[in-house]
Amino acid sequence: MSTISVQAPTVDVHAHILLPALQQLVAEADPEGFGAQQGLEVRRNGPESMAASGKMIKERWPQLTDLDRRLADMDAQGVEVQLVSPSPSHFYYFAGEELSLQLARSANQAVRDFVDRAPDRLNGLGLVPLQHPHLMVEALEHAVLECGLLGVEIGSFAATPGGDRTTVELSDPRLEPFWSRAGELGALVFLHPFGCSLDERLDRFYLANTVSQPAENAVALSHLIFSGVLDRHPDLKVLAAHGGGYLPTTLGRSDRAWRVRPEAHGCAEPPSSYLKKLYFDSLVHSPAELAALVAAAGPGRVLLGSDYPFDMGSDQPVAEVVDAQLPAEDQARVLAGNAAALGITPASTRTASQPA
Repeated sequence: MSTISVQAPTVDVHAHILLPALQQLVAEADPEGFGAQQGLEVRRNGPESMAASGKMIKERWPQLTDLDRRLADMDAQGVEVQLVSPSPSHFYYFAGEELSLQLARSANQAVRDFVDRAPDRLNGLGLVPLQHPHLMVEALEHAVLECGLLGVEIGSFAATPGGDRTTVELSDPRLEPFWSRAGELGALVFLHPFGCSLDERLDRFYLANTVSQPAENAVALSHLIFSGVLDRHPDLKVLAAHGGGYLPTTLGRSDRAWRVRPEAHGCAEPPSSYLKKLYFDSLVHSPAELAALVAAAGPGRVLLGSDYPFDMGSDQPVAEVVDAQLPAEDQARVLAGNAAALGITPASTRTASQPA
């Protein structure tokens, strides 16, 4: 792997923390729903992957919960600032209305408390209840206005509670107030899938992660693009994890559908043009794929991401960006400049107009 030689401070926009108290809260408040969710995860992942993941979480517990260990790892990686978000396992999209708001507020405050312990090294994202679109604005405002977080993390879809098990997609018209308010607040919306509707088809070989994450990113982003959300909300800042999955470098077929199929013509421009209106992290695990992502989306739209500290993340995210052999200016933007433009900076360098 290439030697790291970076002059500008680096910002990792994809890093997670675990909130054990949040899991305890939901398990006690809705044991039936929590148990059903656990059962779904077993079906989706299969016994082999569940066992391996359990061992991995146990081994990486210090990185997920201990601040000193996190800061030491950041120093070793050459990362000055992390944008931390709750582990996606904390989405709990099965929760009812009252509990879902309680969980969002608890998560938002917990992230704020964690960030406050190292404000010059950390920024934070909160949660919103995607399964209850009419409650999302309230949770967003709590995260940004009351807790001073830079935005929120959402999944690629949510199955609503109840017997009908309907699904909330990112194209759902009920999300319009949320998109509008996020744009007004300048809040970052971090799209991070958790789970996949393909379920048991991916229950071996760790396909529940290796295939489902990029597939879910592609589906969710396509819902955003084809439905015209990005046309109606030009100020919206959406950051997609895992380099946007399968979508960014395979949009030729989507452009073709936009031209020839009337039901695929809900956006104003060809789908590929919307890559310039989205942001992507660099976590694609391949120098060639990262170079292709930067070429497709533009060097101003890709930001360093590690998925710290999970095993499917990168232990040396800066070095992996260097390995892509981007032009020096583009590399600097991925590592630092694009994050600074989004306000993801150390607290001591933030202007009065930027979020706390």
